Amino acid sequence: MHIHFQPTLQNNLVLLQPLQQDDFEPLYTVAADPLVWEQHPNKNRYQREVFQNFFDGAMQSKGAMLIKEKETGEVAGCSRFYDYDETASSVFIGYTFFGRKFWGKGYNPAAKQLMIDYAFQLVNTIKFHIGAQNIRSQIAIERIGAIKTKEIEVAYHGEPERLNFEYELKKEDWGKR
Repeated sequence: MHIHFQPTLQNNLVLLQPLQQDDFEPLYTVAADPLVWEQHPNKNRYQREVFQNFFDGAMQSKGAMLIKEKETGEVAGCSRFYDYDETASSVFIGYTFFGRKFWGKGYNPAAKQLMIDYAFQLVNTIKFHIGAQNIRSQIAIERIGAIKTKEIEVAYHGEPERLNFEYELKKEDWGKR
């Protein structure tokens, strides 16, 4: 069975659509701010060549989503589905970032809800890798009910291994929110 992890999703705040090669420049404009990456495992992603590697990994994942502000169409950030495991009925959501002008205004929870609702039509468990130093993302993922299950070294596409926390969200727990 083929599962499609690049749908077009939208709500009143955001539009998520499959990441395309020609999205590099508008997305890099958002990513070029060093403060966007200050808590991420790779703090140099604001540098063009480092971001190019990140973008290449996104394109190869076949699960990357460009996130736009619905009202204006402005690029807000991106996220992706990755590491689908049919046997375990699980998929990861991650590699998420937003431009600072979109922080604290409900864009991240709006995008995550769309992705989670979609994924739970296909799998029973959603997992998340969050950098050990990324306190902001740890708090955000715990707010939606995800539980930390382990500490793990993760090597992002073309990058060295870095300590991450792995979180899980179960379908039956999502319905209890």
